[in-house]
Amino acid sequence: MQTATFDPSTISLSDSAQRHVRKQLNQENATGLQLHVTESGCNGYMYALKFLENIPKDAHVFEFDDHVKVVVDNQHWDLVRGTHIDLVTEGLNSSLKFENPNADTHCGCGESFSIRGT
Repeated sequence: MQTATFDPSTISLSDSAQRHVRKQLNQENATGLQLHVTESGCNGYMYALKFLENIPKDAHVFEFDDHVKVVVDNQHWDLVRGTHIDLVTEGLNSSLKFENPNADTHCGCGESFSIRGT
């Protein structure tokens, strides 16, 4: 079993997630991938991803190998700081999995989460 270590000053991506995001950015002709949160789901918050052509100047930008950029707006930073993103394959399906050290609880389907103190 591997123990995850979270750095609250950054967002991290596994190697497989980096390759996946790079492929998606190329297909979408996008500059970066925005990670944000919406108030939704059965547990309070839900992750949302959006391809960006332009990177906002007032956002947190994290650049990985092969020029993969993940962008987080300031308003969502406290909800996702320290999150590790991995690409998980189960059977024939692959999806990004978010390991968020700020999340207190997750819904049964894994689509939504709550934050301590909210």
